[in-house]
Order: sequence, then structure tokens, then C-alpha cells
Amino acid sequence: MAYLLGVDTGGTYTDAVVLDEREDKVIASAKSLTTRPDLALGVGRAIDAAVGKAGIRAQQVAMVSLSTTLATNALVEGQGGRVALIFIGFEETELARAGLTEAMKGDPVVMLGGGHNHAGGEVTALDIVKLEAEIERLAPEVTGFAVASSFATRNPAHENAARDLIRRISGLPVTCSHELSAGLNGPRRALTAVLNARLIGMIDRLIAACEAHMVSLGIDAPLMVVRGDGALVSATLARERPIETILSGPAASIAGASWLTGIRDALVSDIGGTTTDVCLLKDGKPAIDPMGARVGAFRTMVEAVAMRTTGLGGDSEVHLLDGLETGLRLGPRRLMPVSLAGKDYPDLVHGALDQWLSLEAPGEHDGRFAIPMWNDAPPPGLQGREVVVAERLMSGPLKVSDAARTRLEYPALTKLVARGAVMISGITPSDASHVLGRLDAWDGEAARKAMVLMARRRNGRGDRIAQGAEALASRIIAQLEQQTVDCLLEAAFDEDGRDWAQEMPEKLARHPLTSAGLDRHSGVIRTSLSLGVPVIGLGASAPSYYPPLCDRLGTQMILPEHSGVANAIGAVVGQVSMSVSGVVTAPGPGAFAAHFEQGPKRFSDRDKALGALEQSLKVEAEARARAAGVEEIRLTVDRDISEIEVEGQPMFIEAKIKVTAQGRPRIAVG
Repeated sequence: MAYLLGVDTGGTYTDAVVLDEREDKVIASAKSLTTRPDLALGVGRAIDAAVGKAGIRAQQVAMVSLSTTLATNALVEGQGGRVALIFIGFEETELARAGLTEAMKGDPVVMLGGGHNHAGGEVTALDIVKLEAEIERLAPEVTGFAVASSFATRNPAHENAARDLIRRISGLPVTCSHELSAGLNGPRRALTAVLNARLIGMIDRLIAACEAHMVSLGIDAPLMVVRGDGALVSATLARERPIETILSGPAASIAGASWLTGIRDALVSDIGGTTTDVCLLKDGKPAIDPMGARVGAFRTMVEAVAMRTTGLGGDSEVHLLDGLETGLRLGPRRLMPVSLAGKDYPDLVHGALDQWLSLEAPGEHDGRFAIPMWNDAPPPGLQGREVVVAERLMSGPLKVSDAARTRLEYPALTKLVARGAVMISGITPSDASHVLGRLDAWDGEAARKAMVLMARRRNGRGDRIAQGAEALASRIIAQLEQQTVDCLLEAAFDEDGRDWAQEMPEKLARHPLTSAGLDRHSGVIRTSLSLGVPVIGLGASAPSYYPPLCDRLGTQMILPEHSGVANAIGAVVGQVSMSVSGVVTAPGPGAFAAHFEQGPKRFSDRDKALGALEQSLKVEAEARARAAGVEEIRLTVDRDISEIEVEGQPMFIEAKIKVTAQGRPRIAVG
């Protein structure tokens, strides 16, 4: 009898489930806290607990599949390693396009001569001398390189040459833009490559943690990883292309929601510690975003489910908004809840909270702690005051005011947080849930003390912002519910299909008429608004936060059994899907160029060019699927031929060919 093990690593929890393949049912599930400094601990605890509850031997596990929100969370929070971009054949002004300058966050950019034209011909020779010098200069400062060359999808020769040189000189990971997308938009390809390079270390550590624990238990089975479009890929490919795992967790949750409920049409809302992910399930399947996955401020060129991801979760930062009546706003940054910090570091947390509570008025950073996220040493590439702050944290967590002792040091601490090297602990909705008795997982007393401290802050009138811990906690939960309603309405307006006079979904969700409709306003004008499909609520905290929303939205709220581990379930019910794309262009009259990985090849016959490219893509797609462990492969070919009519005769412009190889992954037997 074969059993399938699904693992999902989120910002707060790592989940594991065991499925009986023959019976097609969940026989055990378990949760463990995600351990950022050493992911192996959280992964191992979750797997051990799930396998133990299932009452099976580790050797009976026939396949392990992994989904994660770590990549998504990192992009939403602006985290990741320090990388260098090799920008070949572009003008410096193009850095401002596609959010590339913002994505670099001050990391080094090397402008290099080279690149190709639309037909794949070399415009300028690659400046090897400058490239070599820059690699040697930057290698000690970065964790990886991203390479983007103009029209690399038509001829990747310069990207390939740069990649090979970087690997030879530095030994560091390299991401080439043409390996991630066949699109022509150079700055967006570069952005996607940069984000991929930034995520490599994080995803590699996660996969290594899972593999190590599989070996320790004696699990000799394939390890698969969920991609952002819901398909499974091999762990090897996921290591090379971690950007494809953005929205991995949400994509797995959609598959899990469909499997758990059998419902064909619904809004699926998955709340985690860091994000809320909303997707429309239609005819049992999620739509694929034709523009590429958008996460936070970035529009990538990665194929993924059409998902709206918002920085709102159980561990979202609570912001106090200045004004006569202090308002609240949650997210997008995730904090470590004070209740969790109190559990892990009780002496520091309670000692500091008691000290702060003994003072008349709270200070700017009272109630906050800085938690280092490394095991042995901070990440490389730190500069100036970052080094000073990191050295103080080498001894362990500190009060924020002790980690950054001057105003000039706070930006350095912020940069360490952005690199994922440090996490800030402060008040979150999870702490509010502890105070209100909705949650009892960590240190409720620490949460209460921190809530009392924040409640003492003053609004613009000079009054305390809340009359005690319970009052503030209730406001935080109410704010989370309101922002969740906004998330659901944004997705609903976006997916409705009606022409809303080109108004943005974000504006429609917060429009006064929308609010009046939700309130069932009845006056001279009577309004009513509700969702036309049910909502499937997923995530460990969904049962705590989502039930009140059904009345507000006028729809059914479905909270299926095992909703808290839907991501892990979705991880093992998917299929492998490998797609490769290519293009045929017309560089001149009677000439057709098929663009291969090795460069363009010319043909005098259109159909021969299309046939040669299609055959090459079939071989590549099948090879990738077999490498991922698929035995019974289904190939599908999609041709998109662009022609115009000139004097009554068709004129060929361009053809795009996409070949997809699909199938269930091979499982271990024996």
C-alpha cells in the first residue's frame, strides 16, 4: 500500500499530511512552527508527527511533495539575498521600467555592452573584459547573480556566455532571464531574474531540510515541489528556478480546496501568517494569470494562478494611524507575535514588558524586539552600521532600542529585516486572539502585557487609544475582518466580468455605494450587495476569523475539514506539467527563422521552420517531464500564428509554439 506525504512550509507553521493513495483520503495531519533559523527543525517535527499519527512506516511513503509560501512572503515583505544584475545591451533608462530599480533596492547593477536584435543577430560583441573584472569585484559582496540581455529569447548566446563565466570565476548561483520566460519585455525578464536570484538561497535551504529529514527517516521516494500554476516539478528544477514557486502555497491551497469540497465555483480565501490569497475557482479549476504572477509591488513573467495576494495575515504588523481618533492598519510586513516571542524568550520578553509598563508613557519602540534569523553568522554583504547592529545581535534577541541605539542605526536594522536576517517581534492579530481567548498556542500573558502597553498610547486628543487590552484586541480583530472583506471584494470585482467603467477593483471594493450595499442601507435609496458565489475559507486561523464574514458578504462561508492543512493536501494531488516555448520569425522575404536554445536557424519554408521548432520543443518538454519522474507523458501543442493580409495574400509575421508535457509523478514501489 502506497502513502503520499504532503508538506507545506508557511511563514508561521509547517504542515504535513499523509494521504492513502488507494482510498484517496487524509489519514493524518500535523502542524509545527516554522523554524526560520533552521528550517529542518520545523519540517522534521511536522513530518514525524504526521507519519506517527498515520501509524505507518516511513518506508511506506511513496512520494513527498512540498509547497511553500516562503518565496511569496519574501517578495511581499521585500526580503531576499543581495544580488548583482548583469544588464547586457540595455540603456540605463530601462532600469526604471517594470519596477526594476525598486526591486534592486540599491544592489549593484553592471551595464554591459552586448545584446542581440529582434531577429537574433548580434548588435554588439559582449564586453568580456569588463564582465570578468566586475565578477571578481562583486563576488564577495553578493549571494548570486542575475543576467539579462536584450532579445535573449531570440538568441541567448550572451546570457549563456555570462552565466558560464560567472560560474567559473565565482561559483555563485546564476539566473538567466531567458530560462524563466520566452517573453520579449527585457526589463520585466530582468526583474524576474533578479527576484529568482534573490530567492535561491531560501528555497535551497527549504528543499535541503526536507531531503535531509527524508534520508534520516529512510524515505526513499521522489521529492516534488508545487509550482505557482499548481503543477509539480522536481526538487532539482525548483532549486534552479525558485521564482516559479511564488504562489506555490496558494496554488496548492486551490487544489486542496477543490479536493476537500468538490465545489466547482467559489472564491477561495487562504489566510496565513503573512498573506491572504484569494482566487476564483471556476468549473473546478483556477484561472492562470495571462500577464504573469503579481506579488506585492512586482509583476513577474512567471506563469501562475490568477491570485490576489495581500500582505494580511494572523501575524501582520499592527500600525497606529495618526489622527484625533487613532485608526489601525494591518500589514504588509509580518512580525513575530509577542506571544510567540514570550514563549521562546520568556526572560527577555517579560522582563522588558514589565519594565516598560512601570513607566508613565510608552516609548517609540517599546513592545518590540529584534530576533536574529541566522544560526552561526549574519549573511554576507553587510555594510557600515548594518555590521554594528548585527554584531550586537550575535548574542541573541534584544529589545529594538538595544539593537539600534541611535536614529542613524534604525535604517541599518530595517535593512537587516529586509534581507531576512532579522525579524521584528511586536503586536499582531495572533496576539489579539490570545487576549480574547480565541487562541491558546503560545504565551497569552505576554500578549496581554504588550496589548496593555500599546493601549496606553495617546491619540490626537490626548486620550488613550483604547480602554485596556480587550478593547484594543477587539479593534485589531475587527480591522482584520474589514481588510479581509476588502480582499474578497477586490477579487470579486476583478473576476466578475462586467465593465465597471474601468474602475479599479481596489476602488470599487471601498466605494461608498459598496459599503452601503453591504450595510443593506434603506432610505430614499435602498441598496443591497452580496457575493454571488460561496467563500471557501482555508488556513489554520480561518475558523477564528472567517465565520462573521458570511453575514457581511451575504454568502455561504465553507470551512472544510482539514482546511488548516489544505496547502499540504494540494501538494500531493497535483500533476507534473513542463512547458517550453519558442518562436519563428520572418527576418526577410521568403525567410523564416526558428529560434532555438543554441541560437536562430534559418529556413526557406515556413512549415519546415515550424515543424523543426515544434519537434525540438517536444523533445525538450518530454525530457524535462521524464527528469521530473513522469512515465506516462501527455504532450499538447499550442500554435499561435500571426499573419496579416497584403493585397489579398497572407503575410507571415510571427509564430509562437508552446509544448506542454503532463503526467502524474512516478511513485516509489516496494
